[in-house]
Amino acid sequence: MALPENPAARHEAVAGGFGRLVAGARDWSAPAPVPGWTARDVVGHLVDWFPAFLSSGGITLPAGPAVAGDPVAAWEHHAGAVQDLVEARGEESFTHPFAGTHRLADAVDRFYTADVFMHSWDLARATGQAPGLDEDFAAAMLEGMQPIEEMLRSSGQYGAAVPVAADAPVVDRLMGFVGRDPSWAPPA
Repeated sequence: MALPENPAARHEAVAGGFGRLVAGARDWSAPAPVPGWTARDVVGHLVDWFPAFLSSGGITLPAGPAVAGDPVAAWEHHAGAVQDLVEARGEESFTHPFAGTHRLADAVDRFYTADVFMHSWDLARATGQAPGLDEDFAAAMLEGMQPIEEMLRSSGQYGAAVPVAADAPVVDRLMGFVGRDPSWAPPA
């Protein structure tokens, strides 16, 4: 099933997919594919960085439960707050000091929804679930990221690319591009 083109609907679908993974997690201390991270850290990353990003542009998300105490409640609150924001104020202009000026819905889509999409793979792998990622969206992301690879790598947000066969599934190629080993599995 292809993801919607509308940024609010796409966020709802991607955040909902991540939410299913959060709800299905049983071991929050399980190692994640990001070195040094656990399953809880994957949720914590998404719940923590985006409010700071928005705050840099003058938008405050309502605080919710702490990931340390209840990752499921923290994710549900956070995802709902982002969804409410993009639905209510998505047409507004949003200026971030480093990311520039965008329509708010587009900023959420480009910087955040894409991150939730990629980290869905991390959480799925950490918790032994199928990521269920849309291949068309993965292909579009990979196509959009390849021309700016040097900038992405120099940002420190992505590790060194992991070599992946050119005919590998597109989700594997995307994950390899962002520095994940598509064959990663938690230690036995």
